[in-house]
Amino acid sequence: MKRVAAFVSIAFMAVVLGVNVYNSVVDARSWGTSIPESILTARTYFTLVNPGTFFRVASPLNQVFALVALIVCWKSGKRTRLWFGLALLFAVLGEALTFAYFFPRNEILFRSAQVAADVLTKAWSEWSRMNWIRNLIVALGLVCSMKGLDCLYAAASQLRPRDFKSTAMTVS
Repeated sequence: MKRVAAFVSIAFMAVVLGVNVYNSVVDARSWGTSIPESILTARTYFTLVNPGTFFRVASPLNQVFALVALIVCWKSGKRTRLWFGLALLFAVLGEALTFAYFFPRNEILFRSAQVAADVLTKAWSEWSRMNWIRNLIVALGLVCSMKGLDCLYAAASQLRPRDFKSTAMTVS
């Protein structure tokens, strides 16, 4: 059960990180190509759904699975608990950054009525630069989850005999 929880948490963090990096590499670059036209194009394209549609589901699930991994692995040792706790902290920190920093810029970029091109350019530039910081935060959470899983495997290997021949000989 512990490993399953860890793997599910890792998978969700990897997915969130992958989509967020995609936003940095593809979407944000496209938005900033020819402001204000590129922003207007993005607004039109995102009429029905937008990256937020994905993140409104994936980010909370990422945090839930990070919490589940921490709870399920709580008694697996201090190091394991530390790594899964840090993973949860980074997942929550990434979400807090989204609410505090990105939502106001998303409002300017994609919802505000008429905004001057220089304001759009500034909001896009800030969004683009800071999204790499958010990527780093999520990546740190992913690494911490992987370290937690590594601790689980290390603890399991210490509980099992490494040399089955010597164990079989002593039993006889």
